[in-house]
Amino acid sequence: MTGPDYEEIGLEESQDPHSRFLSRFRIAALAKVNNAAYSRFHVKVCIVAGIGFFTDAYDIFAINIASIMLGYVYAGLNTPFQNSLPPHLDIGLKIATPCGRKRMYGFELIIIIVGTFGQAVSANYQAINIISLLIVWRFIMGIGIGGDYPLSAIISSEFASKHIRGRMMTSVFACQGWGQLTAAIVSTILVAIFRNSIESYTIKDCVISGLEMKNCRVDPVDVLWRLLIGLGGVPAAIALYFRLTIPETPRFVMDIERNVKQAARDADIFLNSRTTGVFWVDPEAVVQRVEAPRHTRRDFLNYFSKWKNGMILLGTAWSWFALDTAFYGLGLNNSQLLSANSTISGTCTTSISVIQTLGLNFVDNAGTVPEQSYNQLMEISVGNIILSLAGLIPGYWVAFLFIDSWGRKPIQLLGFTMLSIIFCCMGFGYDKMRCSQGGRIAFVVLFCLGNFFQNFGPNTTTFILPGEAFPTRYRSTAHGISAAAGKLGAILSQVAFDLVTRPKNATDGNTLSQGSNIGHIFEFYAFFMLTGIASTLLIPETKGRTLEDISNEDQDDFVKGIAGDSDDTLYPQSAGTTEIEMTP
Repeated sequence: MTGPDYEEIGLEESQDPHSRFLSRFRIAALAKVNNAAYSRFHVKVCIVAGIGFFTDAYDIFAINIASIMLGYVYAGLNTPFQNSLPPHLDIGLKIATPCGRKRMYGFELIIIIVGTFGQAVSANYQAINIISLLIVWRFIMGIGIGGDYPLSAIISSEFASKHIRGRMMTSVFACQGWGQLTAAIVSTILVAIFRNSIESYTIKDCVISGLEMKNCRVDPVDVLWRLLIGLGGVPAAIALYFRLTIPETPRFVMDIERNVKQAARDADIFLNSRTTGVFWVDPEAVVQRVEAPRHTRRDFLNYFSKWKNGMILLGTAWSWFALDTAFYGLGLNNSQLLSANSTISGTCTTSISVIQTLGLNFVDNAGTVPEQSYNQLMEISVGNIILSLAGLIPGYWVAFLFIDSWGRKPIQLLGFTMLSIIFCCMGFGYDKMRCSQGGRIAFVVLFCLGNFFQNFGPNTTTFILPGEAFPTRYRSTAHGISAAAGKLGAILSQVAFDLVTRPKNATDGNTLSQGSNIGHIFEFYAFFMLTGIASTLLIPETKGRTLEDISNEDQDDFVKGIAGDSDDTLYPQSAGTTEIEMTP
């Protein structure tokens, strides 16, 4: 095994280690990673990270449909517009910040699996109802998802070479769209399979009074939501082994464990494995730590107290906050915003249905409560498929095509600008659009365009930029802070949505009957998209730059010397090696 080319760093192999030598040695090792060609190993990293992200998206957005199903079983409601679940259940809180790469990468997936299956087997008890149990389980699942967001970004970022880093990270993030689409497809299949048992179900003693309904449970739907949620844990369980065996990134070993020589060796092994997909780890390698900046509270405050660094964290955090007010506001409520239960008042509808607007009128809202439940669940499921294919998934992959040529910052600015215009049109024009067929078609088109420019825009770039813009020792921490800011935006959005669409009293009926109120929701989104334009200006462009260059730290003098007593042999002989095969 050989280390970096000594001639490349201008030193003789016989020289004693010292700070200048080790800094150049570190730079040479990182240069090999930064300039590596795209390989099978890169593909495997994307697949292992992407499967987890697919699971995250499935679990987050499946509740969009499952909450409607729960309303038919536990809330006693015959319509999906009557707040069948409290809004905070829809948010799966993401509060975990990872404390390592490899060490935490499998652990957080275990948390997601436990939280997912915990939801699927929850029951309704006299002492505690099912809504409370689901809140607890989604909170637990959210901790795992909160750990997965930064870890997936950081691992794909730190293994990537500088010319493909944007596309690698985008390909991982694009699995979010496939997860959301799969949740809708699975729901459609389940509803179709259980159609006969739902429609033939007989409800006795059903009493309807305004929003209050008693003894109106549609019990067959209870199986549907459990299967829909529980199936989300299957891909996570499949990916668990590969998460547990993924190698540590050379940058983590080099800059956080401060073992520069081991990291240089790992970088060589990583490069040598690019054709075979096998990564060799030496369990008996000598640990030699160096003096270098460390992850401490004092160093953290010192680094981010400098405006050139603090403004980047402010920019990434606020941009994510602004984006998530709309992303989760639309994503978690589109079954209500574009729903089947739209009634006619004069020439206006109380809400806009995707299926009815596009002329796909296979739904009949007449009939018994079970028949209505089937019709509405099918329309919601198919509507979500249409929205995913029409805007969400194309947006991810257009971003993939342009992320390394246009750059991150121009795409984010374009996205926020277009979303500001689109949401203004949807908000201020909602009352007019819902009063004509042409207007309703325009609204659905704008809704799909909004989904497109979220993903060909800030939804993708807010994931990528925090994974690039900070030094290795704070990269996951800063990404976690930025992601947490985004989830605060999601919470704010859900609270605002609930307040604006809540009926003033039981006689108001449908919670979305106030058409002008829905317009205010989009005006609210438009305001935050405008603030996102301003916060984007605080962030540097990272396209084509190395992670070390972006970090705003002097790399030539990064290492200060050897820490403590250790073997001064640059590459100690090893008694054995261990092979880890990264096979997805």
